[in-house]
Amino acid sequence: MGIMQAAVLYGPEDVRIEEVPIGEPAEGEVRVRIHAALTCGTDVKVYRRGYHARMIRPPALFGHEFAGVIEAIGPNVQGWQVGQRVVAANSAPCGRCLFCRRKQPELCRDLLFLNGAYAETILVPARIVATNLLPIPPHLDFSEAALVEPLACVVHGLERLPICPGESVAVLGLGPIGLLFVRLCVLAGARVLAVGRREGRLALAKALGADKVFDLQAGEEVFQHLKSLTEEGLGADWVIEAVGTPQAWENAITLARPGGTVCLFGGCPAGSSIALDTHRVHYEEVTLTSAFHHTPSAVRQALALLSEGQIPSHLFLQHRATLSQLPDVLAGLANGKLDVVKVVVTP
Repeated sequence: MGIMQAAVLYGPEDVRIEEVPIGEPAEGEVRVRIHAALTCGTDVKVYRRGYHARMIRPPALFGHEFAGVIEAIGPNVQGWQVGQRVVAANSAPCGRCLFCRRKQPELCRDLLFLNGAYAETILVPARIVATNLLPIPPHLDFSEAALVEPLACVVHGLERLPICPGESVAVLGLGPIGLLFVRLCVLAGARVLAVGRREGRLALAKALGADKVFDLQAGEEVFQHLKSLTEEGLGADWVIEAVGTPQAWENAITLARPGGTVCLFGGCPAGSSIALDTHRVHYEEVTLTSAFHHTPSAVRQALALLSEGQIPSHLFLQHRATLSQLPDVLAGLANGKLDVVKVVVTP
C-alpha cells in the first residue's frame, strides 16, 4: 500500500498535512488523483469549529470540492476507465427513503457525504460513483470543474425561485455562494441588487452583472436605500440571504416587497432564532422558503453551465496554493487576512 500527503482535521483551527495510506478501491469505488481542490466557506467554518455535525468529525480527512483523473477502479465498476477526467459531488442520496421517493433527495435520511479533497488522491464511494460522478468536458480546466459542487447548491436554490426577466432580486451576502447567486440571477434576466462588505467583493458583484451594489459598512440605511431603488420603493420581488446569521435573515425579510419571496439560503448555527413580524408575513403575503445542499439534477445542470462558459470562473478562482500551504491558507481565510473568493489547492 502506498503513502500520500493529505490534510487531516484534528480540531478547531488544527489542520495538519500528514502521510496517510493510499486506499484501494472496493467494489463499485474509484480512486481519483486530485488535480484541483477548492476552498469553501463551509470548510472555513469547519476549520474554525473543528467539526461538522453531519459531515465530518475529527480526526478526519478534509475538503470536498475537487476534480481529477481516475487512476484505479474497483470491482464491478461500469462505464468508467482509468485516465478519465472526472468531477464528483460531495454526496449522494440513498434513493430509497421517504424523501428520495418524494423527489427531495437533498433531504435524504441517509445522505452519504464525502470528505478528503485536500489530498493527493481520494476514494469515491460506490454510491457517489453511481449517482454523482461526472466526466469533465475536454475544454474545461480541473479547477473550473471543481466549481460544480457550490454551483449545484445555487442551482438547487434557484429552483425555489421562478425569476422572470426584469424582476428585481436582492442578494444579501457576497461570499462564493452569494456571488454565484448574483451570476445566475443575472443570467435569468433579473435586475440584481447586491449587498455585501469589502470593496473587492462589491466590485466582483458588478463584474458578474449586478445592477447596483450596496456596502454594509454604510450601516442600516443601506437597506432603505436599496428599497428606494425598487419599483414604487416597496422592496425586491425576490430576496436571497446568503450569509447565514440570524441578523441577516431578519434583514433579508425586510427587503421583500408585499407578495415577494425570501430564500433563506445561509445556514445559521443550530438553535438560532429570529424575530419575525407575523403581521407583515401574513397580511403582505411574504413567502419564506429555504434550500439546502444540492441534488443529482442540480449537479448536472451546474456542470453544463460551466461547460457552456456561463460562469466566468476566473473571477472566482483568485489564488493558488500547494497542499503544504493549506493550513496557512485556512488560517488566512478564517481571520480575514486572505481576502479571496476561492483558493485552488494543487496537491
